Amino acid sequence: MSAWDTLDERLRPTVQASTDEYARVRPGLEAVTAEMEANLRAVFADSPVKPLFVASRTKSVESFRDKASRMLPPEHPGELPSLLFPEPLRNLTDLVGLRIIMTLPHEVDEAANLIKRQRAEFDCRGDREKDIGSIESGTYGYSSRHLILRTIQNETVRNYHKLLDPDQRPNGSYLFEVQIRTVLAHAWSEIEHDIRFKAGDPRAWSPYFDRQFTATAAMLETVETAFAELHERYETVTGFWDEEGQGSAPLTPNRIRDIWMTLLPHVNRKSGDDWGWAAEMLAAHGMKTTMDLAGLLQAEAITKVRAALDHRYSPGPDRLLDDLLLWRFGKEHIDLTAEPEDAPVKPRRESLGRRYRLMQLYRAREADQGQ
Repeated sequence: MSAWDTLDERLRPTVQASTDEYARVRPGLEAVTAEMEANLRAVFADSPVKPLFVASRTKSVESFRDKASRMLPPEHPGELPSLLFPEPLRNLTDLVGLRIIMTLPHEVDEAANLIKRQRAEFDCRGDREKDIGSIESGTYGYSSRHLILRTIQNETVRNYHKLLDPDQRPNGSYLFEVQIRTVLAHAWSEIEHDIRFKAGDPRAWSPYFDRQFTATAAMLETVETAFAELHERYETVTGFWDEEGQGSAPLTPNRIRDIWMTLLPHVNRKSGDDWGWAAEMLAAHGMKTTMDLAGLLQAEAITKVRAALDHRYSPGPDRLLDDLLLWRFGKEHIDLTAEPEDAPVKPRRESLGRRYRLMQLYRAREADQGQ
């Protein structure tokens, strides 16, 4: 049941007059909507921040009437209730609405900040996070950044103002709403809106629906967090190959630990262990930068080393790093890191020698299969 259906009969003429006026000027407002969408698309065109899509809409006449029909209860019994929006054509800021859909949560903030910097085009009059109340109350709901923007000396807006009130001097200033959210939040809100707010009969609503929506919102938050962490890890790994940036960072023990835990978090050591041994072993081969270590810890090489040595137990970082260096450098690794050949006792040299022979046999088998 809409607000229009429950509107006090004494207020209907006022609301209907506003609705008729809105229907008359709506074509001018559609032109404003189209220009705002074009302007925001242009903002992103030359920016590294790229939305999945940008959409816009001008509020329908029926939706306008329903919102204009919202009432405030009378202060005293028997008095006429008042309208929440006494001048809806001027009070409502969502007659023109745009949606900007991003991939990841951090991109929502980037998009909002980019728009707010377009001070020659827009003046930001409002900025709020829609789900902040649910966060503070410990409940769930979809997250959406809402901006209220005011146009500045816009000619299309001036034309709309002339249509709305020819006697007033048009100033090109108009308030409209921009919603920025992730694609998962967008999907959730669209489905929720269709079921919760477009239901044909409010009696068909069940409290179980609220429970399900809350559960799906919680799941989506978990998925978005996982995607955000995945993206952050990807950005970190990509930086390992930047010769002019993180890729050139020296391999201190702490740096080696951080790189290892980014690339191979499943092959772990105790958090308090010292990684100085790894720095010494890598330095023996002249490997001193982040890019050197990232190049060594490649999945294909690790898979082949595991297959060649057929480890009975999953090796820790020290053993795996040793094996990867042996796989790449062969006898040179033995000579640089093991006991001298004429040492009376040489357990490391003998162990490396056995592993090296297994690697050679594995490579020979691979070569035969490739022929």
